[in-house]
Amino acid sequence: MNEEKIKQLLKTGRGQVEGILKMYEEGRYCVDISKQILSVIAMLQNANALILNDHISTCVTEAIFEQKGKEKLMKSLKY
Repeated sequence: MNEEKIKQLLKTGRGQVEGILKMYEEGRYCVDISKQILSVIAMLQNANALILNDHISTCVTEAIFEQKGKEKLMKSLKY
């Protein structure tokens, strides 16, 4: 499981979002703010990939053994 890595990414992302808000409130250069937003988006996409990987490794794999794999996988993909 990637629990610690995921928590660290989310906490770092939270800190970055707070920093972006401060930058915006201070009237900082729009391109700099945009770059920071893109950085947070990439970090959240990474966290999302780890979360889904863990889900597939645990819940979906377990469902396969219970003969409910297709149903569980389809439900996961519809998020």
